[in-house]
Amino acid sequence: MNANPVEILLVEDNPNDVELTMRALNKHNIANKVFVVRDGAEALDYIFADGNYSDRKIEDVPKVVFLDLKLPKVDGLEVLRKIKSDERTKTIPVVMLTSSREEQDIVRSYKLGVNSYIVKPVDFDKFVDAVSELGLYWLLLNQPPR
Repeated sequence: MNANPVEILLVEDNPNDVELTMRALNKHNIANKVFVVRDGAEALDYIFADGNYSDRKIEDVPKVVFLDLKLPKVDGLEVLRKIKSDERTKTIPVVMLTSSREEQDIVRSYKLGVNSYIVKPVDFDKFVDAVSELGLYWLLLNQPPR
């Protein structure tokens, strides 16, 4: 069994969005497999097993990364670019989960290799449904390479 039980890496700086996302995942009993980081630099440290996460094995990747676009220190597009440009991490599915509806953000995300781009619904129930469906899809239905 994998020593690293993290299945979803949630990269989100807004505590309210973290709480809503966790509540949505709790609804389907998958919140215990989530690890939260609050900025892009911490996300990169986690993914690449650097800094505070140097005790991790880089091979123990999450099944999916839920990535906010607007982050402190390192923005979501740069985090995405680094994940998708490294042979060790480029197959990790990344879902941009953001409030930005800007066409240029969507286009840049797909050009950098994002697997999905979801605009956060403002309505709580829709947000819960969207996150629940994302979690179930990426953890249970999606078949990643070995």
